Amino acid sequence: MQADRLLTGRGVAMAGPLLLTPRVFGDARGFFFESWNQRLFEQVLMADGQPAPGFVQDNHSRSCRGVLRGLHYQLPPHPQGKLVRCAVGEIFDVAVDLRRSSPSFGQWVGAVLSAENRQQLWVPAGFAHGFLTLSDHAEVLYKASAFWSQACERGIRWDDPALAIAWPREALGETAIQLSEKDGAAPELAGLPAGELFP
Repeated sequence: MQADRLLTGRGVAMAGPLLLTPRVFGDARGFFFESWNQRLFEQVLMADGQPAPGFVQDNHSRSCRGVLRGLHYQLPPHPQGKLVRCAVGEIFDVAVDLRRSSPSFGQWVGAVLSAENRQQLWVPAGFAHGFLTLSDHAEVLYKASAFWSQACERGIRWDDPALAIAWPREALGETAIQLSEKDGAAPELAGLPAGELFP
């Protein structure tokens, strides 16, 4: 498994999120790869100076082209780290740093995850997460390090001008972005009190 840090829009490698590329074995019959190996994942995080989470929940979503889910996060005492992959189709996956003490606070990184590239994005606790569906349909699977908690769940506007996320809208053609009612009503980062963020 190869692990790479992603660059922010300012060209700086962000500490925390990692793009993971598995070793794939393929021939004329098809392919095989380990989509999850606890030992390798813990080794990657340890080499990056991060603690290894204990995953407690697997989630699976299906979305059509133009569906944007996010930006979501959970506050303590149930902050979630997520290991995200796209098993069918293609998405643009984003992590936004919400750690107030971080030099990259309020900055984002993103990567295209697809069934073809088989890459995964590790989004640690302390980050908001979201994705835009680029293919006709996409199925996204992710492991979560804490159970979903309605009381701790929060969101930030996907199009917050202060974040300036470069969503690849050109990949959608004539398809409009589709949001849930809750995501469409999410606040901007600047409007959040300190208690709605991470130290």
